[in-house]
Amino acid sequence: MAARIEFQDLTLGYDRHPAVHHLTGAIESGALIAVVGPNGAGKSTLLKGIVGMLQPLGGRMRLDGIAPHDIAYLPQLAEVDRSFPLCVYDFVSMGLWRKVGAFGRIGRGERGRIEDAIRAVGLEGFERRAIGTLSGGQMQRCLFARLLLQDSSLILLDEPFNAVDAKTAADLLDLIRRWHDEKRTVAAVLHDMETVRRSFPETVLIAREVVAWGPTAEVLTPTNLLAARRMIEAFDDAAHICARDAAA
Repeated sequence: MAARIEFQDLTLGYDRHPAVHHLTGAIESGALIAVVGPNGAGKSTLLKGIVGMLQPLGGRMRLDGIAPHDIAYLPQLAEVDRSFPLCVYDFVSMGLWRKVGAFGRIGRGERGRIEDAIRAVGLEGFERRAIGTLSGGQMQRCLFARLLLQDSSLILLDEPFNAVDAKTAADLLDLIRRWHDEKRTVAAVLHDMETVRRSFPETVLIAREVVAWGPTAEVLTPTNLLAARRMIEAFDDAAHICARDAAA
């Protein structure tokens, strides 16, 4: 199981306004990497670019060992529409769509996998609960169960511990470590620097541009964190795509 992502002078943005500038580097197969930076630094934008929700404004990105539609992606909790009348079981089962199709038959084996995924995230007894009635932590567990069923070699997590209690965060972090042990490639947008220092061996610090990328202890220094804050304060949100991209 291998999934590698290579960036070559990649620029991403919205309506030709850049949000991530000239990113060059690679997330190696089997990496466990945190994506950190100030608010507005382009962290979520980067994940959306990898998934294919945003097309590059400049440069390019290459996925090795996996197709974009096979990526397991966990969006921010606020982006999940919980008004749709789905129960936990049906929501989790959506993780099998890649295998069985939207209208495919779910047989005994698939039902067993769904039950195992729900059990793995501690939601036994919630199978028939509507997702709109779940707490933030319960909903995040539900999303992780769906990821388990996708069985992807590349997992992207956007603020997976946001608005969840400490027990839920610890349980979900155990699942992330399990994926890492299975040699899957995992990238997570995170805000808690202590969690990053304890559990993520590699970090990329961005502030629209890369500030530092490498072993976490070398990236999360006071000097680098201060530089990131100053860089994001200096950016003009109304700026157009930079001339280096426009000329490409």
